[in-house]
Amino acid sequence: MNDPDFDLDAYCRRIGFGGDRSATLETLRAVHLLHPLAIPFENLDVILRRGVQLDAASLQDKLIRRGRGGYCFEHNMLMSLALGALGFDVTYLTGRVRYGVPDGVVTSLTHMLLKVDVEGVAYIVDVGFGGNTMTGPLRLDVTAEQATPHEPFRLTPSGSGYLSEARIRDAWTRLYAFTLEPQHLPDIELGNWYMATHPKSRFSEELVAARATPRGRLALSNNQLAIHRLNATSERRVLQTESELRDALTRLFGLTLPDDPDLSPALTKTLVGAV
Repeated sequence: MNDPDFDLDAYCRRIGFGGDRSATLETLRAVHLLHPLAIPFENLDVILRRGVQLDAASLQDKLIRRGRGGYCFEHNMLMSLALGALGFDVTYLTGRVRYGVPDGVVTSLTHMLLKVDVEGVAYIVDVGFGGNTMTGPLRLDVTAEQATPHEPFRLTPSGSGYLSEARIRDAWTRLYAFTLEPQHLPDIELGNWYMATHPKSRFSEELVAARATPRGRLALSNNQLAIHRLNATSERRVLQTESELRDALTRLFGLTLPDDPDLSPALTKTLVGAV
């Protein structure tokens, strides 16, 4: 996965990483924290019907040069390129989202994550799960919860694979189930196409943005803004105007908004359609 066209220097500048570039656990932890702090989760291209491209050139142009963010496929594909350039052994994985999904309901393989092997130990890496994105890698270990710079996470056995959970407000919340079956680019592209175009995809009609901060997390669902602070009470706001939406996306989430004639109608639609 070491793409010769990937600009590692530009990626490191984007996330603010100036440390050692050896393929060590220390480097992995540093990059895994800085990436979701710097590059927001967002789905503007989906609601604008512009499509989502996963090739290295498109990812670098959008998420690095143009100051945009993306959703799970974009974040974790970009992370795989960066880790490959740093010398890590990376495997694509896919998962079934369980967050907010009732028991017994089967979901599609529409989440992407990574397995990274460091000094003979396997770690799960995921910088693209929206408002609950991990800020540190998890050992592939089901014996105990694991600390991250934000919430504790744990992996538990689930069928032939694993369930990822986060401890939120003192309760364990299911995020997604996954196996260790290696996935290939066509598998990733299929899930990406579904999430970007299918009418039943959450991202097709709902504006979503998220970003980790040093002191908590930010999350936006249409015009519902949540500001979560570590070990403190969350703040929630309802954004009333397009101007407020634009301000939140740029000032809070750190996005450079696209110069697209359809952006204003799309943002207005999220205000009208919000519940």
